[in-house]
Amino acid sequence: MDMVKTLADLTSAFGPSGCEQEISQVIEGLAKPYVDEISRDVMGNLICRRKGSGPRVMFSAHMDSLGLVATHIDEKGFVHVGAVGGVHPAEVLYTPVRFQNGVRGLVCAPEDADMSKLKVTDLLIDLGAADREETEKQVQVGDVAVYDTVTQVAAGRAFSPYMDDRIGCLVLLMAMEQLGGTDNDLYFVFSSQEEVGCRGAKTAAWAIDPDYGIAVDVCGTDDKPGSKHAVSALCGKGAAVNVMDHSVICHPEMVKKLVSLAEEKGIPVQKSVSRRGGTDAGPIHQTRAGVYTGGISIPCRYVHTPTELVDLGDVKACADLAAAFAMSKLNQD
Repeated sequence: MDMVKTLADLTSAFGPSGCEQEISQVIEGLAKPYVDEISRDVMGNLICRRKGSGPRVMFSAHMDSLGLVATHIDEKGFVHVGAVGGVHPAEVLYTPVRFQNGVRGLVCAPEDADMSKLKVTDLLIDLGAADREETEKQVQVGDVAVYDTVTQVAAGRAFSPYMDDRIGCLVLLMAMEQLGGTDNDLYFVFSSQEEVGCRGAKTAAWAIDPDYGIAVDVCGTDDKPGSKHAVSALCGKGAAVNVMDHSVICHPEMVKKLVSLAEEKGIPVQKSVSRRGGTDAGPIHQTRAGVYTGGISIPCRYVHTPTELVDLGDVKACADLAAAFAMSKLNQD
């Protein structure tokens, strides 16, 4: 699999929370050669199963992204918006965006807006239209726009919109490509609506009832300029095994297992502790009577901005670790 090309295909696919159909179809086409069956549920989760007679293992990487939903079109033709997920208004100003129908625009704000107190409700999308009538021919209230920036690579690092969590989707696809023989019953879930509350993973985990769960997502890094050390992972230091974040305290045995596998296989590894944020591990570990849950995280700078950064070596390490866990010997309770 061509890592960079596949990443570009994933990040360019439309798929904000609640509108994951296009990205789901892209992933299905990529995953089909590696699994026995593919299904979707009511929430829009894409569930790819590699059948086995052993323990049920659920990997989850969310395929949805942040977005801006049209809430009002004013008389001058500007589109007023609300947030789909954790959009930080000051970070998206003057970012190009596109709607599902291909209409493009630019995020802006009123000239008299207080930039120190900017809110999402201050944001507008400028389509270049002359008035409301012209805009309404292109966009309707309820339509969602996504960032329209591109994927680039320099010095072994990739810059792209929506690394969170299309890079996690890539990790699962790369892990699936590596699969050999195993008795484990493997479920690779590309979950929906994570950015608005980890909703898809909750229903998928209930239906699968896994013995083990692994959330694959990005984590913040401690190597950004002026870091306040709220997170511990570093770009370029390998797969980050999640210890805890705001949504989960990972099971100690899962942390131990993942670190041991990485060391055994010669995979660069580090631990991730975060004071904030959460992943699909949150709902997975609380499913039914509880699930042995861990996390494999890709260190990512500038999370939730229109251009996020990851190290491609870390991506490979995460894929190798996910594959190693998928094929490892696991107890079945």
